[in-house]
Amino acid sequence: MSNRAEMTRRDILKSGAAAATLTLAPGVTLMAFGGSAEAGAADAGKRWGLLIDASKCSSDCNDCVTACKVENGWGGEAETESISGDQAPEWIRKVTLREKETGRETSAPVMCQHCENAPCVDVCPMNLVPTKLAAASRFKDLNLARRYNINACFECGSCAFICPAALPLVQNIRTGKALIAAEGKK
Repeated sequence: MSNRAEMTRRDILKSGAAAATLTLAPGVTLMAFGGSAEAGAADAGKRWGLLIDASKCSSDCNDCVTACKVENGWGGEAETESISGDQAPEWIRKVTLREKETGRETSAPVMCQHCENAPCVDVCPMNLVPTKLAAASRFKDLNLARRYNINACFECGSCAFICPAALPLVQNIRTGKALIAAEGKK
């Protein structure tokens, strides 16, 4: 694009969206799909973001929730058989938002924020790292769960209460503790 007059409406919207993203979410890296594996490798210096057009979410669609469960390898029947459906561990869930004035309803996903300075750590009376415990439980990494002292958690719920994404951290930790107990019985 050598001439400003040659910019299409799409180019203008892309520029505006990029500027808004940089202003609203400094430090968050947005990447396009389809890049090379090397370019998408994990890097502690990068923070990832996911933009979702909530206007395209229908109330009966849960594809994002299903895709998250499949991609992360959890949420099968064996893991959630003793947990009611509304307490099943999730990194993403769907909520329905309603405008008070108009009554218009919008279905939108709420995702784990992968907090850099997680507030759940500050409120834990046992000085544990609930997000690490929950992740270790979800991925059945029992050695990591033990290393982070999962059995010291007395499931007070402070972490889940303050979580900005309202993740069921206690349920994940409870599942991890049950897995360790079951392993000990073998």
